[in-house]
Amino acid sequence: MTHPITPDGTFWIGSDHPFDLAEAYLNFRRDLMLHEAPQKATFTLTADSRYRLWVNGQYLARGPARSWPDHMALDTLDVTPYLQPGPNHLAIQVYSPGYSHFAHVHKAATGWLGWLDIDAEIIPSDRHWHVKRDPSYDAQVPRVSIYGTGVERRDMGQDTPWQIDAATTWAQARIVQPPEGPIWSGLHPRTVPHLTETATPLTTPWQTRLGPSTAATQDPHQDLRQAFPACPPAEIPTTLKANQTALWVFDLGHSQICTAGATLTAAGGETLSVSYAEKLRDGEILLSNPETYCRMRVTDRATLHPGTQTVEPFTQRGARYVIFRLDTVDQVTPEITFFSRTTHYPLQELSLKPQNDPTLDAVNQMCRTTILSCLQDGFVDSIWRESSQWLGDVVAEAFALQAISDDPRPLALAITMAAQGAAPDGILPSVLPGDVPAYVVTDYTFSWIELLEMYTKHPAVTDAPQMIAHHRATLEKLLARLHADVGRNGLIKSEPGRRLFLDWSQAPRAEPNLTYNLRYLHALQTAARLTASPHTRQQADALRAAICSKFHDTQWHETPEGAPASQLSLALLILTDTVTGPEAEPLAARIVARALDLDDTAPPGKLVLASPFMHHYIFQALDHLGHSAQIRAIIKARWGRWANAGEPTTWENWDISFPDGSACHGFSAHPLGWLNR
Repeated sequence: MTHPITPDGTFWIGSDHPFDLAEAYLNFRRDLMLHEAPQKATFTLTADSRYRLWVNGQYLARGPARSWPDHMALDTLDVTPYLQPGPNHLAIQVYSPGYSHFAHVHKAATGWLGWLDIDAEIIPSDRHWHVKRDPSYDAQVPRVSIYGTGVERRDMGQDTPWQIDAATTWAQARIVQPPEGPIWSGLHPRTVPHLTETATPLTTPWQTRLGPSTAATQDPHQDLRQAFPACPPAEIPTTLKANQTALWVFDLGHSQICTAGATLTAAGGETLSVSYAEKLRDGEILLSNPETYCRMRVTDRATLHPGTQTVEPFTQRGARYVIFRLDTVDQVTPEITFFSRTTHYPLQELSLKPQNDPTLDAVNQMCRTTILSCLQDGFVDSIWRESSQWLGDVVAEAFALQAISDDPRPLALAITMAAQGAAPDGILPSVLPGDVPAYVVTDYTFSWIELLEMYTKHPAVTDAPQMIAHHRATLEKLLARLHADVGRNGLIKSEPGRRLFLDWSQAPRAEPNLTYNLRYLHALQTAARLTASPHTRQQADALRAAICSKFHDTQWHETPEGAPASQLSLALLILTDTVTGPEAEPLAARIVARALDLDDTAPPGKLVLASPFMHHYIFQALDHLGHSAQIRAIIKARWGRWANAGEPTTWENWDISFPDGSACHGFSAHPLGWLNR
């Protein structure tokens, strides 16, 4: 990729203290005098890990696009309308949690780099900028979840209009490194468009509650879990008494990535908490439990100062329901107004095909809402729990997106970021970007090969040969590494410490494993088509012969002589042409019958049902045999249950009753592609 020319004198700059790393919110300021309004002014910048930008007190944007430290994405913003003759104030807030998570890889440094180009005059990031750690943010906070960053606890009494106030008493910014150095070793322009942000007033609560205040701890989310059931539903009066808790719950209509905030008047000492939830249980808001697997605690809290103020968290969260909690100290009339700020990928949409069936039309809209919600800086699979980009999930998401857009950039971003994050042995990361080796899912590496082929077939792509050529070395190294896992029996086994395959089904995971070997066979066949390699084709043929030898006697088994094959592995037998002709039709009939059986459990003796995600491969297999009517029937039966029940988005599994199960998962929206082919 071509790197932009960084103007001379531009550096990565950070705090004056090199160890301002953990939960660091750093404010940067620079003032400049202009004799006249500029003809053209652009601001190009990036940050580790996230920034917000103001010009003359006007909030403009957040960024950067997700990227690896050695391939940092640069944003370029038109700021011409916001500069004026006379004094001008540039303000940037940079946040770094001080650790890696599922959308960022931390390398023990925090800072930003950029330059303002005003009619060809360059104002770079250098020592002329001033910096101050934002004192309103508490650095001793728990993480929101195993996937994300820190809880925000703020003292609004320490908050000032620093974006426009004089910053001359602040410290001089410290040079961290040159534009490309040992920490951030590469730069490139953002390859997906800037997200648009929309602030929407929240005026009609879904529910309000009122009760006595309870003692606060250092964990705002656990405090909310205690307070919520203690406050019964009630109208909230204009004036609140001392030591009361008032709760407002707003329904955003469907899961969205957002920040939620409020403007209110305080007497001083009150606390305002902002929390997020995605679903109901028995008609009540389900507040996540930090003791469960994902350790979710999505609640931020601010202590208020006397007077009017606006509280809006820095970090975006994902939710359908937003909960505001105000705890009083003395009697107060808060005069409170609420809002949410959501982000959207600026997509030029294609029209959906009418399905001539009310249920399928509703499924179409449900899947469309899901994929648009899960399209941010590239794809994210679940905005509620992770807001992370899983490599394998992109197969289903990119397929769905093609139904409503010709934009190939999110698909290209996933392909490129996976290659950039390859481990030294060639295995690709499962999360983009993510320093999470415990979550390496080997079949997601297979998915990358599928994404390459998907790119070559994309109707709007014109550089497919260049893409394949660019990634040829990565593909060859990957295939060589995977072949090293093939044993004497001709079958592949996963490397210890790496997950076999990711699917929310009850399919057996013992090895050697039929599903895993068929996923590998599918990847080899795809790679052979991409590269026209006789050697790769020979490897695929040898693997197919080994599969037939080891997993089949009078029937197909998930493990040799073990449990019967699952619905997914039967589909992969068809998709890989391991079973063809008349022998494939009985398998297809069993696959369809199980999908139309709406029992979502896994009772003994019944074909193990694939998850919504893996039904994409079920549909590929049926399509391989020309059974499009059966695909529509399954979509109507299974996804139609959600649509007819009024669900606005697709779930990550048939059952999401577990506490952090997502009600808006991008990979489950693939019927959008199948219905609109």
